[in-house]
Amino acid sequence: MAQRWNDLLFAHWPIAVDAMARLLPAGLEVDSFDGWAWVGVVPFWMDQVRTRAVGERCVAVPSAGKFCELNLRTYARSRVTGLRGVYFFSLDAASALAVMGARTLFHLPYFLANMQREVSANGTIDYRSKRLMSKQSVRFEASYRGLGKVAGPSVDGTLEHFLTERYCLFTPHGGRVLVGHIHHLPWPLKRAEAEIRVNELPAAHGIALSDRAPVLHFARELHVYIWSLREDRSEKAQADSYNE
Repeated sequence: MAQRWNDLLFAHWPIAVDAMARLLPAGLEVDSFDGWAWVGVVPFWMDQVRTRAVGERCVAVPSAGKFCELNLRTYARSRVTGLRGVYFFSLDAASALAVMGARTLFHLPYFLANMQREVSANGTIDYRSKRLMSKQSVRFEASYRGLGKVAGPSVDGTLEHFLTERYCLFTPHGGRVLVGHIHHLPWPLKRAEAEIRVNELPAAHGIALSDRAPVLHFARELHVYIWSLREDRSEKAQADSYNE
């Protein structure tokens, strides 16, 4: 599947490693930086959604070509392969088709939400989301924008690189951990400012944020390619399955 992600805010908070470890499925362990686990809230909108449905041809996905999305995520490492990637607690989206498709094909915890995005003259993005068909209130409201110029690709070993340069996702399904590989160019990050007025996502998934101000980054757009899921297992196990 191919997508373009637009006007992303990365808002990250440090979390105690042991607290985060209790929330991860078997097969994954916390990937930490400076002794902390990190949880991120990422609002954005996507378009140019296409899937390889006919041979090698990519075709547009009807009714899901452009919509807002809001992710709650952390960073994990496979206990089997050591692969490092993203683990999603939730993905709220304003497209019913996208929610159904992602739950069916990628087994990801997508939720349908009522979402609005408005852009002011100075580039500030006002973003609002309210999860639908939920027993509890799960809302997010924020205003944010990027500052200055793109700083260039983040450097390996920095917090910016740790939080954003992730090239696979993990999701549990049927007692197994599945992995989906992701390809994209390095994130064109800018500094960011944000006023987060309401953020009920972490609490809805058992995560308590500290009073620390979030670490903020902004990216205008990025093209992303996502491969089909496969079981997270060692190269030897994969080779054995091919030989059977």
